[in-house]
Amino acid sequence: MQKILVVQTAFIGDVVLATALIEKLHAAYPQAAIDMLVRKGNEQLFSGHPFLRETLVWNKKQAKYRNLFAMIAKIRKRKYDLVVNVQRYAATGLITAFSGAARTVGFNKNPFSFLFTDVIPHAFDEGMHETERNHRLIAAFTDAQAAKPRLYPAAADENAVRGYKNMPYICIGPASVWFTKQFPAEQWITFINSLPSDLQVFLLGAPGDLSLCETIAASAGRKNITVLAGKLNFLESAALMRDARMNYVNDSAPMHFASAVNAPVTAVYCSTVPAFGYGPLSDNRHIVETPYALDCRPCGLHGYKACPLGHFNCARQIGNNQLLATL
Repeated sequence: MQKILVVQTAFIGDVVLATALIEKLHAAYPQAAIDMLVRKGNEQLFSGHPFLRETLVWNKKQAKYRNLFAMIAKIRKRKYDLVVNVQRYAATGLITAFSGAARTVGFNKNPFSFLFTDVIPHAFDEGMHETERNHRLIAAFTDAQAAKPRLYPAAADENAVRGYKNMPYICIGPASVWFTKQFPAEQWITFINSLPSDLQVFLLGAPGDLSLCETIAASAGRKNITVLAGKLNFLESAALMRDARMNYVNDSAPMHFASAVNAPVTAVYCSTVPAFGYGPLSDNRHIVETPYALDCRPCGLHGYKACPLGHFNCARQIGNNQLLATL
């Protein structure tokens, strides 16, 4: 196996979890050239990655299909020995099927799986983590044991956050793409105001999360709270999270950042549940969720823009003491 391509053009968290495949493939084929195909914006996750030759970038937001066919042509010229497609969507199925690779592997739920050389059943088996589901794609080329995801902050990333580590601190990632995955702002504020006064608090997130973080910081009424949303890149955020006393996150990308640098993490689950297989993997990990059985939970795999029943009890019933207990 000389040249390998891993395809994962979904959102940030999915890409972070797919890094487990890079770890495993490199261990099995240390001399192979391994490339990763991601959507535009996620390439920063792999800056300086020691096991990747190149990160290919597909711009899905502008001229999506023109860029798609240009990417297929580019991939065909690489003459890969193996293409591993982690996704179950048609576009990446086309990329895989027409890659020209000697072996093409993907899940049976991909519409173009009938054109792959190796087709792997996909199922949300109870108790199986997403990294284990993904590992099924390469088990025949490696072994039966899944690797953990991993990110590699570079020296520049470490230096960018070194000045924030002068005192004990926690990080909070209060936002989520989906409302029903997001612990309510007023409950984050209550939690922050319950923390020891000498503990530094950093609020992390993307540029789009800045307004939420600023609102939380302004309402919390404490001096040692700093909004870093939109100010750190992915690897800088991961480097900061790694040395935190604890990281408090939703079921979202920052949780996977924590897993990928083995940072301590408390994952707050609202509408979704850990049984879906996307939970934290850090050695020091905690799950916080409503202690009450709700007939409506989980209400979906990904979440919604609003609680379908209007009460949002899956979040409202989480007690502040549950978060404090993991500090």
